[in-house]
Amino acid sequence: MAGPYARYSWVLTLACASALTACDGDSGKPPHSLASPKPPSGSSQSTSPAPAPSPTTASPAENSPAERLVLRWRETGGFAGKGGPGTLPDFSLYSTGRAVAASQGKAREYRLKPEALQRLLDEARKAGLGRSHTSGPSRVMDAIVLEFTMGQAKTKIIQPEAQSDPAVRFRERLDPRRWPAGDLASPGRPYAPARVAVLAIENPGSGTARKWPLSPLGKGEQVPGGVCTLVPADKVPASRPDVGWRSQGKTYTVHVRPLLPGESSCRDLT
Repeated sequence: MAGPYARYSWVLTLACASALTACDGDSGKPPHSLASPKPPSGSSQSTSPAPAPSPTTASPAENSPAERLVLRWRETGGFAGKGGPGTLPDFSLYSTGRAVAASQGKAREYRLKPEALQRLLDEARKAGLGRSHTSGPSRVMDAIVLEFTMGQAKTKIIQPEAQSDPAVRFRERLDPRRWPAGDLASPGRPYAPARVAVLAIENPGSGTARKWPLSPLGKGEQVPGGVCTLVPADKVPASRPDVGWRSQGKTYTVHVRPLLPGESSCRDLT
């Protein structure tokens, strides 16, 4: 006849199978959710329940939310046509504390500490950027327009130099070069994306032209600013606006535009 231990193991096996729950290895011990059998009378074994296993600590990557845009500003318009299609926004801030600032066609990346990021966003709300609004005259030819995006809120300030909107003064806080060193998690450095967008405009009148070494320029996606193709950043050849490129019998002028965090397609540039 089977002894008590054999009967217990048989009952345990049925319990594990019916609950679809694995037992602890091959030791024959019940899962943590089942009560341990009462020790024999006179045993020195403690009757205190076993301590609960320590919770597994999640890695920083698992705890971090997906990086998303939280605040941006750009300036467009004017006689020179600032902020045209295919240009980088002047400033972009992300939920991870990363900021990308563009100046004269170059971009630099900065990292804010979490408390500094929260403080900056609180100041942005106090400046009125948490609600959509427009300031300034609506019909001014070649006017400079200052645009902010904060979540779903859109702010447009026409001729900002002549407006008293608090957002105009707040823009000075979005210059990473002025941020205190104590607010930064790491110093500024050149922004280095994995991929860039190549915007090509057909230009038969280009002078000397070089052969384009990558995907055909005319086979990309039409977006404001040209025909767009995405290429690895380390593969794109150095280019200037006065350099022409031959691709499948046509000549193009190209503009290279880095992809920002959260951008993964040509459509994201619009």
